[in-house]
Amino acid sequence: MTPIICLTGPTAAGKSAATLALARRWPLEIINVDSATIYRGMDIGTAKPTPDEQRQVRQHLLDIRDPAQSYSAAEFRADALALIAAIQARGRIPLLAGGTMLYYKALREGLDDLPQADAALRADLEARAARTGWPALHAELARLDPVTAARLAPNDSQRIQRALEICLLSGQPMSALLGKVSDRGGENRDGENEPTLRYVTISLEPSDRLRLHERIAQRFDAMLAGGLVEEVRALRARGDLHPGLPSVRCVGYRQFWDYLEGEIDLPEARERGIAATRQLAKRQITWLRAQPGRTIIDCLAGNAVAQVIDACAPLLETRPGG
Repeated sequence: MTPIICLTGPTAAGKSAATLALARRWPLEIINVDSATIYRGMDIGTAKPTPDEQRQVRQHLLDIRDPAQSYSAAEFRADALALIAAIQARGRIPLLAGGTMLYYKALREGLDDLPQADAALRADLEARAARTGWPALHAELARLDPVTAARLAPNDSQRIQRALEICLLSGQPMSALLGKVSDRGGENRDGENEPTLRYVTISLEPSDRLRLHERIAQRFDAMLAGGLVEEVRALRARGDLHPGLPSVRCVGYRQFWDYLEGEIDLPEARERGIAATRQLAKRQITWLRAQPGRTIIDCLAGNAVAQVIDACAPLLETRPGG
């Protein structure tokens, strides 16, 4: 069976350019693996493919949620598996491209048996954090699940919230539940056998972290020049969005939301946004380095795109009918 290519790498690694180059050579359809580009009205800060880029190659899982909605790894897994089958049935090639590593993990390894999100409990945790601060909730997590708390920073609001939610809903620590694979949201949720798929990871990674940091800052400034603040202002003006939503927590959006709330000034929002993007890239690289058998291409190399094409050619040109 022809393998499914996963083109990944940290933010600002050049995945979009490589994806378009591949699409000019082979009959591809792109399945975006990105937890931010799913949101409508969030185009600049997510570096969403432009309308022209979307005309060049069919792209899936863009603009599929309103920013007031959520989208889980389980939903991504179900959608991606269905898309892979549909694209192959059309005689075309699915290419997974993006940098949300949790989505890759869910697709390739299945899902841990964790309870679904509970909106009421999340709202209660957020209210408590507003009163006492996230470090206080981190201390509570340390009593309930010391293993998970030990790996989380005291202000890591999103992960502390989720870990506490799991403890309170299940009566068990998240660390005890991880590894219990569930079919929830997958192709085989009705007991059918999931299709056997082989994934090949091609990873754009920097040989020099500082140069990647420079790229991140340049791209962030380009987003600012392109209207990022105005984009966040329009989201905030809706009146139904708030910082507790996954959409508003996206890198760049949360920092400029705080700026528009008057909590920080514009230069501070910029610095915090760049710092948050660098931290995101660091987490992505750490995850990638734990993946065995990936093909690594230096994203800083002048011929990085050509190397991606060369790495894909043996896989795509030997496919049935290729």
